[in-house]
Amino acid sequence: MRTNDSWSPLRDENTPVLFALMLANALIAMDATILATAVPSVISDLGEYSRFPWLFSIYLLTQAVTVPVYGKLADMHGRKPILVFGIVVFLLSSVSAGFATSMTSLIISRAIQGVGAGAVGPMAMTILGDIYTLEQRGKVQGYMASVWAVSSVIGPLLGGFFAEVGAWRGIFFVNVPFALLALILVWRKFADVGEHPSRRIDYLGAITMTVGLTSLVLGILEGGIAWPWLSWQTGVAFGVGVALLALMGVIEPRAEEPVVEFRLMKKRLIVATSLTMVSIGALTVGVTSFAPNFLQQATGISPILAGLAVAAMTLGWPLAGGNSAKLYLRRGFHRTIRLGAVIALIGSILLAVTVHWPSAWFVAGFAFILGLGLGFATAPSTIAAQNSVGWNQRAQVTAINTFARSIGSAVGVAVFGAVSNAVLGYYGGQATPASVTASTQAVFIGVVLGALAMLAGALLTPKDEPVVKKVHLS
Repeated sequence: MRTNDSWSPLRDENTPVLFALMLANALIAMDATILATAVPSVISDLGEYSRFPWLFSIYLLTQAVTVPVYGKLADMHGRKPILVFGIVVFLLSSVSAGFATSMTSLIISRAIQGVGAGAVGPMAMTILGDIYTLEQRGKVQGYMASVWAVSSVIGPLLGGFFAEVGAWRGIFFVNVPFALLALILVWRKFADVGEHPSRRIDYLGAITMTVGLTSLVLGILEGGIAWPWLSWQTGVAFGVGVALLALMGVIEPRAEEPVVEFRLMKKRLIVATSLTMVSIGALTVGVTSFAPNFLQQATGISPILAGLAVAAMTLGWPLAGGNSAKLYLRRGFHRTIRLGAVIALIGSILLAVTVHWPSAWFVAGFAFILGLGLGFATAPSTIAAQNSVGWNQRAQVTAINTFARSIGSAVGVAVFGAVSNAVLGYYGGQATPASVTASTQAVFIGVVLGALAMLAGALLTPKDEPVVKKVHLS
């Protein structure tokens, strides 16, 4: 089976839906980083400097922990109502954030934004699996990957612009017209496929899982920031999280319609692709969060040029992702994912080895190589997982992949931040070119370890399973 090279996602009956999904994903991706460069303006207006880290962690927290529940609901009731709900919640909370009069109200608005974002991400990826053929999905996944990658770089630049003109509230109000456009396109142009039989919701399982994940992710995000890693707060967060998730093993087998189908987590393919996605989340945040500051401190270039150097990763990612279909249709998903992991490992090693010769050209070139590897691995991992199940489980496995990537990003931020701070502490806490170079090399070594974990996941990926073409309803 070969894909038609002349086919383009931009010249297709589903183009309006794809545009809406890309637009919605761009908004939620940018809102994860857009506040970073506007924090001083927000604090000068609202005050409470000590609480500003919650503006980031609460968004990532509520986004991550709601994903599995949305996946189950989408398999029960369809993708469209969940996606529409997510966009509406994101839209209304953006308006609320723009009108915030205190740090508390802004934090609450950001938490609600995360609830909306948690629905948009996995639904977009699931819908792509519903409306496009196996041959076409490589290209459209490449488009979606480029949205995430570009948004992670554009976010801080756009936030800086609003801060410069003294209008940080515009960070949230700018979401309104784009969210409305995405909502209109989804409402008018997208029609769900499959049947939606009436089934009972596993409320006990959903609540237990959400609280357990919230506690666990909170411990990861706030450990070493809001409280020391070796503290009673960390112990309580991880203890409650582990205990409640263990309790899921008792609740779910007895539920008529479990929110988590444990038989999915027993599939080697799901485990392997989840490990790959965890690593991809960590790799991405490690490079995009630390490389720009390294270039500014070590070479003296402007923030914009430093951002553009790292943005080279966003060129390699969609380039590889868009062409991955040609490879996995001929050679198989498992070989394509392994190729991506090897390329990503090479790129990360080059970044770590050359850090003592700081150069924007080096970073751009090696980030491009890393992006190629991530592109060859990300789309095939998601598509392989989706094609191993029927329609009524596709949203769940997509949510598992999305959640894995979110956890990878959260763990990456925590671990790489702790490593960087430890090295800076060794140099007296001063951000000099030498100390920043040393701390960045330590982070990039961590990125190499993440790439090795990605390779382990790729090697664990079994040979391609038969594609499930029929809708299986239970």
